[in-house]
Amino acid sequence: MNVRPDHPPVDRSWLGRPIDARPLFGPELAALLDLLRSLRPGDWHGTPVPGWTVHDLAAHILGDYQGRLGRRTGENRPTFAPGETLEAFIHRTNQEWVDLHTGHSPAALIDALEQAGTEVTDRFAAADLDATGLGVSWAGADPAPNWLDLAREFTEYWTHRQQIRHATGRATDPEPRSLALVLDTFMRALPHTLRDSPAPVGTQVQVTVDGRAGGAWTVTATPDRWSLAESPLGPPAASLGMDAETAWRLCTRGIDPGTALGRSRTRGDRRLIEALSRIVSIVR
Repeated sequence: MNVRPDHPPVDRSWLGRPIDARPLFGPELAALLDLLRSLRPGDWHGTPVPGWTVHDLAAHILGDYQGRLGRRTGENRPTFAPGETLEAFIHRTNQEWVDLHTGHSPAALIDALEQAGTEVTDRFAAADLDATGLGVSWAGADPAPNWLDLAREFTEYWTHRQQIRHATGRATDPEPRSLALVLDTFMRALPHTLRDSPAPVGTQVQVTVDGRAGGAWTVTATPDRWSLAESPLGPPAASLGMDAETAWRLCTRGIDPGTALGRSRTRGDRRLIEALSRIVSIVR
């Protein structure tokens, strides 16, 4: 469930260079449909995330598509309960959507996913990356630039597909182009992750991810905030290096920070390293 803001554009240069996820939505939808069509009947009862079956998660993805198309509100638009946080509101309305689709057959879900996903892909293909998008809470951007909003949406579809793969005995899809975009998007959470970790202006910390889909992200302490917009100046004050599987699972809390640190290479200021390991790139 998404809530569109109505705010004027603001400077978000600290989030780093824009990402263009638009060309990857079509291949991602095709990969999801191929996966779901290959499942055996029993696979639909697997548990990809706590409390949800594969069937439930497929219904949730459909709900994401329909939300983007404006078809989950209608006359009975969900409203916040008294004192309800955005995260609680999203989780509640997502569960309500899943509950509505409990009795739908896998074939019906697949057909609906193909239709709605194709419409979403077409809509995103024409999107203006420089426009104002939905807020991305885990990046501390509300509103966010449209490029980050769309990239965030791609990471959700990709992550849910991996969760289904894992629940049905498959490994993470190693296709590097999509994984690279997912990792790049997840790392846009770094400035927000470090928001409560003060450091002298100019201090830099770096996260590196190994492999074809990996890269390096350097965050710099500026007078106002931590920023991904500054160029690396030399050896960082703290660095955290890991493989791609550890990185994406850490960002989505598939593993905890302690486990991730045990699998990683670290150097420098321990306080900042531990802060880096607390990165979360999903709504929890």
